[in-house]
Amino acid sequence: MAITKQQVVDALKEVIFFKKQDNIVNLNMIQDISIKGNDIKVTIIFEKLDDPSVGIIYNSVVKTLKEKLGEDVTVDVKPVADDKGPLSGVKNIIAVISGKGGVGKSTVSANLAIALSKAGNKVGILDADVLGPSVPIMFGVEGGQPSVVERNGKPVLIPLENYGIKILSIGFFVKPEQALMWRGSMANSAFNQLMTDSDWGDLDFLVIDMPPGTGDIQLTLAQNYNIRGAVLVTTPQKVAAADVRRAAMMYRQDKLTIPLLGVIENMAYFSPADNPDKKYYIFGQGASDSLANELNIKVLGRIPIEEKVTETGDTGMPITMVDNSPVTKEFINIAQKITNLVDKL
Repeated sequence: MAITKQQVVDALKEVIFFKKQDNIVNLNMIQDISIKGNDIKVTIIFEKLDDPSVGIIYNSVVKTLKEKLGEDVTVDVKPVADDKGPLSGVKNIIAVISGKGGVGKSTVSANLAIALSKAGNKVGILDADVLGPSVPIMFGVEGGQPSVVERNGKPVLIPLENYGIKILSIGFFVKPEQALMWRGSMANSAFNQLMTDSDWGDLDFLVIDMPPGTGDIQLTLAQNYNIRGAVLVTTPQKVAAADVRRAAMMYRQDKLTIPLLGVIENMAYFSPADNPDKKYYIFGQGASDSLANELNIKVLGRIPIEEKVTETGDTGMPITMVDNSPVTKEFINIAQKITNLVDKL
């Protein structure tokens, strides 16, 4: 019986790229498969051909195909460099991170994306908080379904768009009432698919709303993707700053060096509408400055407490869409600072 392409694909699903914790088929690493009788040629895409994983994958493909299809098959594996990957059109990937939940990281991510777009940039946002996706609500696309097209025999996700921002989230693929009880490998697989199985097109910035903490997705992002920089989000309390410090130090480790662009202090103060020059520091002062000094980075901005931040987020229109808001002005300043910083890297 003649060997079919589907048989080869099914066999290659057994070949795991351990660095990315998924098989080479799901990771879209297979560029081409050709079959002539018992001769099989497989072209595999790698980010870098000098990666030690190339040799490991090469040997694993040969061994697996012979085991699955017979020892008499001849296997030719051709590694090629990825010069037209799914993220090749993305100039700057910015990770928005925090050490704990509840500090407004998703709100910051959404409004930062809008502010960058208002400055004339092409922007996308990826909601990588797989256990608590909230970006669809904030952008008014809850319940939306990204379309899927086939390119070169592979399904590709087309991000939704609103306010000029390309948007993808795991929240598009689960019911709102559904609890996600995923092990780390499942979350990683979903994250990789949103990153690499999607047509992001040409973007100046891709903002990634990361899960809180220092888990598997943070490691996957740091190890496998070209991240331009990370922005830390905290509130003024010492406990919040202590948690985000641990998240920041993860990206300062030797093998995970990602530039820390600065700190955004959320819920920094409250100013009454009838006395906008008066500031009440409800959650205290100083912790964010101490953190920034310790990490040798700057406080990029301080977002005031404003009732409309919650109102606009819940109704699907980030407050930065409102031009005359003090919060909008602060995010515009933050976006400009981030743009200046990445231009210098």
